[in-house]
Amino acid sequence: MEWFESWFDTPYYHLLYSNRDYAEAENFITKLTEDLQLPQDAKIIDLACGKGRHSVFLNRLGFDVLGLDLSRKSIEFDKQFENQTLLFDVHDMRNPIDADPMDAVFNLFTSFGYFDHENDDKKVFQSVYNVLKPGGFFVLDYLNEAFVRKNIAPQSTVNREDIEFKITKKIEGRHIIKDIRFEDKGKSYHFFEKVKLHTLQAINSYAEECGFERTKIWGDYQLNVFDKENSPRCINLFKKK
Repeated sequence: MEWFESWFDTPYYHLLYSNRDYAEAENFITKLTEDLQLPQDAKIIDLACGKGRHSVFLNRLGFDVLGLDLSRKSIEFDKQFENQTLLFDVHDMRNPIDADPMDAVFNLFTSFGYFDHENDDKKVFQSVYNVLKPGGFFVLDYLNEAFVRKNIAPQSTVNREDIEFKITKKIEGRHIIKDIRFEDKGKSYHFFEKVKLHTLQAINSYAEECGFERTKIWGDYQLNVFDKENSPRCINLFKKK
């Protein structure tokens, strides 16, 4: 079992990241869909949807949404939100997507870069390309590799519901590794996250190889222009030719 299969399926993962800014995320998604000028009934895939917060909000905006995630426990949780225009399913993003042609696929908040082998990264782009309509959009919201290298915080502590998460971060080769240790009810736990520091050039090469054209890069969730040295995010907009 790979690290993301075990870690993402634990309640501790969701507890650690429970402080995520919903207002910021919803504002970002609203600006994003307005910028793309998607039709009101557009079909969107939220790829690596987790517990579905972005899928639910996209659906509230009027879109027909399919949320996909590898975590069975997350999808079981998401099923409570389903309706005629909002569905969820377990899916490995490296595999072909069995769905009607889509207007857009969103991969948000660094839900990419987990795989050791470059061929797996390419499979993600290919599966997204194949499920999109001609002219469809792929939004890949990723970390900014140059910014991460300059601003990494080697150690931190996060407290959530009487659990103290001790976190260390380091860069090894092309990866940033986050080591997470904590105790709960007298038992010690150890997990880690390993994300590839993809460069702008690498991401674009995967996209072009499949037939995408990169049309924009934003540098943050306010959709400001990307700056390689100072932007915290690297939000790529690709269009299927």
